[in-house]
Amino acid sequence: MKLKALKKILMYILSTALLLLFIFPFLVIIINSFKSRVTIIQNPLALPESLSFENYIQAFKAMNFPTALMNSIIVTTGSVLVIVLFSSMFAYFLVRWKWKINRYIYLTIVASMIIPFQSLMIPFVSIYGGAGLLDSKYMLMFFYLGFGLSLATFIYHGFIKGIPVALEEAAVIEGASRLQIFWKIIFPILKPITSTIVILDVLWIWNDFLLPSLVIMSAEDRTIPLSTFRFFGTYTSDYGLAMAGLVLAIIPIIIFFIILQKQIIRGVVEGAVK
Repeated sequence: MKLKALKKILMYILSTALLLLFIFPFLVIIINSFKSRVTIIQNPLALPESLSFENYIQAFKAMNFPTALMNSIIVTTGSVLVIVLFSSMFAYFLVRWKWKINRYIYLTIVASMIIPFQSLMIPFVSIYGGAGLLDSKYMLMFFYLGFGLSLATFIYHGFIKGIPVALEEAAVIEGASRLQIFWKIIFPILKPITSTIVILDVLWIWNDFLLPSLVIMSAEDRTIPLSTFRFFGTYTSDYGLAMAGLVLAIIPIIIFFIILQKQIIRGVVEGAVK
């Protein structure tokens, strides 16, 4: 009995330590968002002397936060929608159409996931920049589709293989077309795995800095990560405004998870069980 109680206490201590470890960076950002640059440099772990929201007001204006927020929402929502749409249909095609070439297409897609984006940066900018296809958030969505399609297709492919073909055969007997079978039978079954893909892609696209920094040039199309980066200069950085900007950037994604937490947890659990 004592051994079991001791294990329970140790688990609580370990859980608390891990919680503090994960929360610590966020606490540092929040604490320093209320302090001046000089105060942060002197002691970044010290508590602020007063809760002044001046940094937040200045960061909100400097980032043009409403425009940056709308750009991030448009890019993230549009990119996730096209990734889910194309990858689910593409995976269904690769699974159900028993063409020999489909196996090689699938293997090529899986192999492409090991290629790091950094190795493609220079040719990416050279080719698409020379063709005048940069500096547009809608082209940015197209690029996210290209870079996100392989992983989503890989996940959908494994899930669809577990769906009985008998369901589709029964629908064919009833006179359903291939599109009707996919949208009315297959895609609803894919809801758990779709939730998982949406979570992964929302986190990736919302927080991504590298790809937007290569594609977006104009100030009116900047996403939140690009707008936050303006506080970090070559010779000096305004850490107080930067921390306030980071908090403003984190708030929308936290709200997203709070609102959809039940659907997110259900989707992840159902996907894992499946």
